[in-house]
Amino acid sequence: MKLICGILLIVFGALLFSKVHNIDDFADALRTQQVPVTMIILGAIILLISWFGCCGAIRESYCMSMTYSILLFVLMIGQLALVIYMWVQKDKFLGIMGDTVERAWEHRTRRSDYMDAIQISMKCCGRSGYADYSYQGKFPPSCCRDTNNCSNATVYPIGCKVAFVEFWDRNSDIIKYAGLVIAGIEFVGFIFACCLANSIRNYRRRADY
Repeated sequence: MKLICGILLIVFGALLFSKVHNIDDFADALRTQQVPVTMIILGAIILLISWFGCCGAIRESYCMSMTYSILLFVLMIGQLALVIYMWVQKDKFLGIMGDTVERAWEHRTRRSDYMDAIQISMKCCGRSGYADYSYQGKFPPSCCRDTNNCSNATVYPIGCKVAFVEFWDRNSDIIKYAGLVIAGIEFVGFIFACCLANSIRNYRRRADY
């Protein structure tokens, strides 16, 4: 199961990251594509952990089984640390989400697809509201419910910074509790992995006598 999850995270992260191929500065790509980069790294870590677990069970290797259990424990601790961070630093986390929209707005002249993606997914327009586009005399199609007739009657009234922060504010509790549940499952897996490693070690000891 972890192997499949790891592969899916890498694939989806790579598909998202492929959108930055027109950016010349790779450091800029890393800043603006934090989500897909995180998905790729997390997928690679889960894939590595799953590989140790599968090989340890198939080869009945005590070393690999213990490595799997230790890596699983480290992943669980990291996940708990992220959940606790979101719990106690919620305002700071929401501020980071607001800064994401600010960066997308600042880069709109060079790469408009970041802002377009936020406007389409969040059903919003501009950084603070549709008035932000008054300088160009028209709204981009991503700002309107009807892309073929983008006008004051069909434009989204809410600004993207407010919409994006409110979205994460509504869903942060779901993310936190889901993280705790997954961490609990990983802890159970850690216990079973330790038991498996101990069984393999005892079996090898008995076989040597």
